Order: sequence, then structure tokens, then C-alpha cells
Amino acid sequence: MGLIVQKFGGSSVANAERVMNVARIVTDTYAQGNDVVVVVSAQGDTTDDLIEKAKEINPDASKREMDMLLASGEQISIALLAMAIEKLGYRACSLLGWQAGFSTNSVYGSARIKKVNTERISLELSKKNIVVVAGFQGLNKYDDLTTLGRGGSDTSAVAIAAAMHADRCQIYTDVDGVYTADPRKVKKAVKLNEITYDEMLELATLGAQVLNNRSVEMAKKYNVVIEVLSSLERKPGTFVKETVKMEKMLVRGATKDSNVARISIIGVPNVPGIAYKIFGKLASKNINIDIILQSVGRNDTKDITFTTSKDNAKLAVEVLQELEVLSNLKIEVDAETVTKVSIVGAGMETHPGVAAKMFEALFENDINIQMISTSEIKISVLIDSKDADKAVEAVHDAFIPDEK
Repeated sequence: MGLIVQKFGGSSVANAERVMNVARIVTDTYAQGNDVVVVVSAQGDTTDDLIEKAKEINPDASKREMDMLLASGEQISIALLAMAIEKLGYRACSLLGWQAGFSTNSVYGSARIKKVNTERISLELSKKNIVVVAGFQGLNKYDDLTTLGRGGSDTSAVAIAAAMHADRCQIYTDVDGVYTADPRKVKKAVKLNEITYDEMLELATLGAQVLNNRSVEMAKKYNVVIEVLSSLERKPGTFVKETVKMEKMLVRGATKDSNVARISIIGVPNVPGIAYKIFGKLASKNINIDIILQSVGRNDTKDITFTTSKDNAKLAVEVLQELEVLSNLKIEVDAETVTKVSIVGAGMETHPGVAAKMFEALFENDINIQMISTSEIKISVLIDSKDADKAVEAVHDAFIPDEK
């Protein structure tokens, strides 16, 4: 038949019963005549538990040692799943990231994959083994273990599929596909049969937790078709690919992102080059910036406000305080009470009035907008966190029912 790459997240292998369930899915795929490579995350909350263990010892542990610790979670998963496959009467071989040929750069905690040497995987497949690979990890040029950051197992699976020209890359989760909103929060959420890479990338970047955004980037780059489906129910999922059939759906999804901090610099001198100095300095420290707002100004000064992730907020302020031009200025930070709510859809590009309709839905629900950001296929607003769930439901219902 072909080569199938399957990825199972932590909730899919959280306990013995679920590990056996995954083993049955994998062996059923193999029994249909396919070669199978399985990428597995750490069980359940293992990664979070390991992070807590580290904090008990040293809250400021080096990122290298954190990677050494966190990489152990997947080692448990792959061995248990290989044992479960063997119990069902099939041959299996578990491989850590480095054994599976993952070479990364040396950014501990959020390493990037440089190359996947598939020689060992190919060898094990030739022996008729089901190959079980530890996701989320690799090896750098110093022969140190590295991890790929949250959701890195998705990226591991897509990287293998790309390197081995797999026929399909299946991402199994605890939901049965990609929905127009979180179905646990929005009653009218609709499951999509398919979605484009660009739409899925925006949704993943803006807070939807179905797929890791880096995995979607890689899938788009190497044209790997991803199928998102449930490990708990045997039914069709959602295909993520370059082009999809034209559906009468202007907005494909509404989502929220609570990992947001708003930083304001008050009274910035109104002279050329200030914005460059501020954002150039932040960029030099690899701090990603999202929404930027600059006031018209008063008394020859302006206020500059921007958003970044919560975990970058402290470093961002420290970097700004190092700039001489800002040395006497007030810098305000809010990393607790703001959330970004977004809508995404390729159809928005050619339809006027989408923003107005979104703002109307928020107004009707008495939700105030603090900042706005737009692109060809998305609109994001920054609002008070207490209104986030209500806002997502409001903007979702403003668009989706009309387009069904």
C-alpha cells in the first residue's frame, strides 16, 4: 500500500488502556499492508510534572538540563507503545529522536529541525517493524539532547513524512478534527472536512490547540497533507492541504489566545528612528511582537503599545530599559487581564465588511476592543480576558450560522 506516519499526543497515550487503544489503531493500519511510523508524545501531564520537579530543585535551571529532563517523557511512551504492539502479535522497534536521525540547532527548549537522516527508520521498516519514534526531541551538533518546544511532536511527525515522502501524515488527538471554534466552549462549532495550510497556520498561531503552528509551516513547505482525527473515535477527520473545495464559508474559525502580554511605552520622543531602535532591539533578542499601536501623540511625544507572549514580557521590559532613549520613560505591562480573539478565513480577502460585522458582534455583547490587528485572512482584537469566551462565541455565531 504505502507509508503512513501517525502521531499520537499525550492524552491519547495517557494510561495503559489508551496505549493499547493506540496499539490497535497502529496495527490495524499495518495489517492493511502499510509501512507505519508512529510518533508519540509523553504520556498525559508527564511534561508538566517534570517541569514541576525541576522547579522543586532549581527554578532557574539551565535550558540544557531542562531538555535533558523533558526528553525522558517520550522515552517512556515509545517503549510502552512498542510493548503494546508486541502484545498484539506485531513487531515493533522504538527509537529516541536522535536514533531516528533528528538533527537540530542548539536553541535548547525550542530547537529547530535541521535535518532528518531516515537511514535507521528505513532499516527498521525493511525488517517489517512498526517504528515508534519519540517526538519533540533531537540532537544538536554538540551531541546534546534538545527539545522542539510545545507541540513539537506534531513537527516531528511532519518532518518524517516530508523526509520519507509518506503517503499520509495522520495527527491523532482527543478531538475528531478541526472545528470552527473550540466545541467544548462554543455549542454551534462546526467540524471542517478540509482547511488550507494558510488558514490552519493562522488558527494555530492565534491559539487553536489542534495543531502546532511550526508543523503546519513545514507541511506547507513540503506539501505534506495532514489528516487530523480522533484517537478515541474511528471516523473521518479534517484534511489540511494547499487547496480545498470552495465552500460557502467566509470565516473558517474563531479562536482565542490567552498567552498575551500588552506592553506600553508612554511619552516616546516623536523623532525618526525611535520605532526602529525599539523593535530592532527586541528582534535582536528573538522576542516576537504581534499587534503594534502608535498614538497620534501630544507635546511632541507618542505612546507605543505592542503585544508579545507572556513568557517574553519580562525580558522585553528588561531590553527596553537598556535603551538610553527610553531611560526616563514609563513602561506599563499587563500580562494578566488581556486576551486576543481572532477570526480566520481565506474568503475574507475579497469580502468587504467583515471587520465591521465582527466589531458589531462584540458591541452587541458589550465587549470593549483595546487593540486591532488585521491581515488578508484574519482579524484579531485585544480584549479583557473576562470577556474572552463570550467574545469567541459572539463572533463565531455572527459568521458561521450565516455560512452553513
